[in-house]
Amino acid sequence: MKKLFTQLAVAGALITSSHAVNAADYVIDTQGAHAFVNFKIKHLGYSWLYGRFNTFKGEFSYDAANADASKISVVIDTASIDSNHAERDKHLRGDDFLNVKEHPKATFTSSSIKFSDADTATVTGDFTLNGVSKTISFDIEKIGEGDDPWGGYRVGFVGQTSIALKDYGIDYDLGPASTHVDLELSIEGIRQ
Repeated sequence: MKKLFTQLAVAGALITSSHAVNAADYVIDTQGAHAFVNFKIKHLGYSWLYGRFNTFKGEFSYDAANADASKISVVIDTASIDSNHAERDKHLRGDDFLNVKEHPKATFTSSSIKFSDADTATVTGDFTLNGVSKTISFDIEKIGEGDDPWGGYRVGFVGQTSIALKDYGIDYDLGPASTHVDLELSIEGIRQ
């Protein structure tokens, strides 16, 4: 009987440790600059204005064997906005747009991630910008995963969405062609 309990305990430990090996937590690789939060918006309907947020951090969980249990959270320093034009960036940080003194962070926290196949999914969660929180959904694509040259393990994803500026309390008149901004999150995570 004692031998049976020992065997059951060992089997339970193996199942638990095997589950822990499969489930993985990742830190978004911002230190190595292998992650980006980019945006674009039309300028008067004649061209695209591109930019990015230079400072952000985040983490996610991902297990290919149980991909729908994945989750992600990202925190963006809104003062780090960079559209490659200092005067414009100063305006974007002000009350007309991001109001970074009052709202220095933008955040996204997923509530669900549903994969339609091994590499594509729809992410749903709460996005907070300019002090306003809204539930958004957007599609993501898995770029790849595997060992890196430094003994670590990485996985990367990219996703895009479009948000209406007025939904986040930004009502500065940029013209009828510029009511929405396209956001792209491109991330490479390092397994912890």
